[in-house]
Amino acid sequence: MIALLQGEVAVRRTDHVVVLCGHVGYRAAVSAETLRHIAPVGEQVTLHTHLIVRDDALSLYGFHSEQERELFLMLLGVQAVGPKVALGVLSAGQPRELLAALAAGDAARFQAVPGIGKRTAERIIVELREKVGSESAVAAVDAEEILARRGEEQHPRGLARAGLIELGYGPGEADELLRDVEAETPEELIAAALRLSRSGG
Repeated sequence: MIALLQGEVAVRRTDHVVVLCGHVGYRAAVSAETLRHIAPVGEQVTLHTHLIVRDDALSLYGFHSEQERELFLMLLGVQAVGPKVALGVLSAGQPRELLAALAAGDAARFQAVPGIGKRTAERIIVELREKVGSESAVAAVDAEEILARRGEEQHPRGLARAGLIELGYGPGEADELLRDVEAETPEELIAAALRLSRSGG
């Protein structure tokens, strides 16, 4: 199994890249989200990968993060979702955003992906929602980990801001999200901010 590629970007296209490892170029299909993180041709890249073996082809898929690869594998476990559709889902947002949509049961988010109808979107929610847990639980766990690492005594809003930054939001974006939410604890503030982010503000 090819689990990781590290080398020079030889080809960079809208749906795939070729990574030169030694004297061998590996072609990996990628999502638009992963492509955002891939350097220009000639520079170095590291991709987490998954190889699908079929009778007529060996297909390699590349991912910017292990989290994205795990989400890809989860999606492949859903009936009627193949690699092309799974990459389409991953192209629709960052893994944390897609996991939040799954946890919240936001079928419309997945129905907007080309190739996914209402029935498949609902099936994705039904089959994967329990695996990712509730959005508030995810936010609470993340907040607890952040608080444990920092070990600081701060105002709940300040802790929530730090938590959102740890989750990948920019400082300005975190401030804007927290400006319109009210809650008493950092966990509740983060969960409310994630809901606001998902709804588009």
